Order: sequence, then C-alpha cells, then structure tokens
Amino acid sequence: MVAREVVAEQGVNASMRDIARRAEVGLATLLRHFPTREALFEALLCTHLDALVQTAGGLEKSDAPGEALVSWFREWMAFAQSYRGVVAMMATAHANPESALYAACAAVHSASARLLLRAQAGGQARTDMNGDDLFGLMSALGWLVDLPAFAPRADHLSHIVASAILPNLPNLPSHGVAKRSAKPER
Repeated sequence: MVAREVVAEQGVNASMRDIARRAEVGLATLLRHFPTREALFEALLCTHLDALVQTAGGLEKSDAPGEALVSWFREWMAFAQSYRGVVAMMATAHANPESALYAACAAVHSASARLLLRAQAGGQARTDMNGDDLFGLMSALGWLVDLPAFAPRADHLSHIVASAILPNLPNLPSHGVAKRSAKPER
C-alpha cells in the first residue's frame, strides 16, 4: 500500500496530497475513502494493533505475569517505533471517543491494564498504579524514543521504566543493553 510506504518514510504528518499523488489518485478520491488522517491511520494500523492485542492475550496466559508485562512493554515499543508520530496520535485518540483510532487505542489500553493487574496480583508490579498510568508511561516512552536523540536508547529506557513498574521482579533482563557506569555522561 502506497500510504504505508509514505507514512513509513515521513511519519504521521505525511501529506494526504503526497499520498494521493504517489498512489496516482486524486486527493478527492483519497479523501472519499479516508475522510480524515485518523481514518487513514486506522486502516494502516488496524492489522498491527489487532496483532498487538492478540499478543497481549497470549501473554495473559503466562505463568510469569511480571515477565509477560515486560514482554508486552517491548512489543509496544517495537510498535511505537514503526511509524514516527504514531504514539502522539494514539495518545490523543485515546481520550476522544469520536476518533477513528479510539476503539483500537481502547483495546491496547485494556490489554495493558489486564497485564498490569495480573502482575500486581502476582506481587510483581507496583500496586500504586493503574492501567491509565501504564498507558501514560508507555505513551510517554513511545513519544520519547520517537525523537532521534533517544531512539538508540529505546531498549535501555524501556528497561528503566519496566524496572520501576516491576521493582520485585528478580533479574529483569536488559536484552543487550550495556551496563552503565555510575559516572554521568559528558
């Protein structure tokens, strides 16, 4: 799909006019099928978001709910890095029931909350947070690693946040993140 290519190159602020031109259709034709940018993104992202929610469903069956939450966090980060700007768009859509992305965002939020509740029930996750807090942290981190200066540190930053959410999970794997020295970077 041409729109997927353009958005992969330019992020969520890709011009609808540019998408139409590269698809060799008129802008009116594109807008007839996708009247808003969010409607276009709902079509582009629905497969990814459905797969993400299905992944959460599988993780909910894990005997290690803390590790399942860490896996979910990593899946989310991989998704968040798939399109520049998608996290900010989803965070906005999450609060707007009129948005074309609202249902998909609600499903991701709900999956996150269920995984958090399982980890809390297992005594592995902080109990002073809820699904809204987790979705907010995931969105904030997704937005942060969308910035070029922080993208190379995505795994490390994910590890730090996951460690804060799951303080009782022993030996939380860093997945290849180099150990940092106690000295501040210059």
